[in-house]
This record gives sequence, C-alpha cells and structure tokens, in this order.
Amino acid sequence: MKRQTRAYLFALSAVLMWSTVASAFKITLRYMNHTQLLFSSTFVSLLTFLLLLTARKQLRQLRFQSMNDFLRSALLGFLNPFLYYFLLFKAYTLLPAQEAQALNYTWPIMFVLLSIPLLKQTISFRSLLAIIICFMGVIIISTRGAIREIHLTNSGGTILVLSAALVWALFWIYNVRDKRDEVIKLFHYFLFGFFYIAVVTIMRGGTALPESRALLGAVYIGLFEMGVTFILWSKALKLSETTVQVSKFVYLVPFGSLLFIRFIVGEKIFPSTVFGILFIIAGIILEKLSHRGCAKVNPGKR
Repeated sequence: MKRQTRAYLFALSAVLMWSTVASAFKITLRYMNHTQLLFSSTFVSLLTFLLLLTARKQLRQLRFQSMNDFLRSALLGFLNPFLYYFLLFKAYTLLPAQEAQALNYTWPIMFVLLSIPLLKQTISFRSLLAIIICFMGVIIISTRGAIREIHLTNSGGTILVLSAALVWALFWIYNVRDKRDEVIKLFHYFLFGFFYIAVVTIMRGGTALPESRALLGAVYIGLFEMGVTFILWSKALKLSETTVQVSKFVYLVPFGSLLFIRFIVGEKIFPSTVFGILFIIAGIILEKLSHRGCAKVNPGKR
C-alpha cells in the first residue's frame, strides 16, 4: 500500500472517530455529570498514554524532565484536559449536541486572535474577513437563524463552549513551544490535569462509582476523543507528503457529527446549524489561505 494511501486511511479513521464523540458526550452526560465524565475519561486517556509509552519503551524518559518541563506541564495540563473539557462537557449539558460541536469548531479563529498579542503576529484584511464570516456562523447557530432578534437560545451554554474553544486555542499556542516528544508531554499534561480533576471531583462529592452505561461512555470518550485518535492523526501527518493533504479531512467532522447526532442521539438537525457550520468552515479555510507561513499546529478535529 502506498505511503500516501496509508496516510489517508489513518486520517479518515481519526475523522470517523472524532465524528462520533459529540454524540458520545451527549449520551454519556445523561448518566453522569460533567465532572464525573471528565474524571473517568481523563483517567482512561492517562492509562492509554502510559501503555503507549510502555510499548515504545519510553518509560525511563519520564524521569529526565527539567523543572521547566514540569512547570510547563502543570500549566498546560490545567488548560487541557482540565479547563477545556470542564467547560466543554458543561456546555453539552446546556446545549443541543449539534450547537455545541459546531460552536467549538471556532477554535482556529480563536487561535488567530490570540496569536496577535501572544505571538506578535499582524492580522491581514483576509484574516479579518475570515473572523467576521466565522462570527456570522456563530450568530446563526446560537440564535438558530433568528438573526434579527439576536437572542441567544442558551447564553450560558454558548459562552461556555466559546470559552472552551478559546482555551483550546491558547493550549495549542503554548504547546507549539514545547519541543518534547508528543506522547511524553501529553502524558505529563494528562497527569497534572487528572490531579486537578481529582481535586474538583472530591470537593464536589462525585467519587461514587457511576453505572455501567456511563462508564462505557467514559471509556469510549477517553479512548477515541483524547487517546487513540491522537495517535492515528499523528501517524497520518507523519506519513503524508504534506499536512494539507490530510488536514482537509478535518472539515468532514462537523457534518459527520451531525449524522451521528441525528441518528444516535435523536436530535432534529436545525437548518441554521448546517448554514452556521458552512460559514465557520468558509472562514477557517479563508484564514488558513492567508496564514500559510504561520507557526504550524496540529489541526485536531475542532
């Protein structure tokens, strides 16, 4: 099998899994609260990275970390998985899955906005236009098409999911500067993140063992939202001749998510959600065309 064909298969596998997670969030949150889900899924992801490090015979490298590495891990572990998923899971309890996953997809635009003060980058007219287009998509989704009224259907959920997208973008800006092995640094991020999550879970009294359906959902999310898919996506990026050739598949995720949300969660898909996603993706593509020379980040599924 050709190298590029293998890259496409790995990328499509990751995209397929990412397309299911919005439905998994919504269904699992029926049986456990967002704090319990965060605790359980992060624990599964942490074990996944630990097993991967064992298979790669990299456990010894965990000891050779500087104080700066630990401090960086403590900060980035607070951003992701702790703060990002805490905000995102809570948003999923307040919004329909289709709205939450679409609004979370604004993170590349958040990345551009944060790059101005943090990476000292200037903003072009095309980037400014891309931000406006994405913002229109956000308004369409949040108001369910009632743009003239500008009345958010759930302001709390909208603020939470947009805040989560902001945190995710901030995480990737600082993650780019961390030159350690990807799996090693992710293990440390999740180790610190799990500590923060454990403290919050204990303070909230959420240590009781959830029912089996909830645990199955948490395991699925821990593996396919935070764990295995990262490995598949990284493999696709390494095999591909260019990152653009596989990154384009990411734009299939919102539409794939809508199919799973419709037939698994049972939500009626609003036309406004589809139109809003089209606006957001158009804005992201326009922004990427104007920033081909910027610092590269792992595009992820968002």
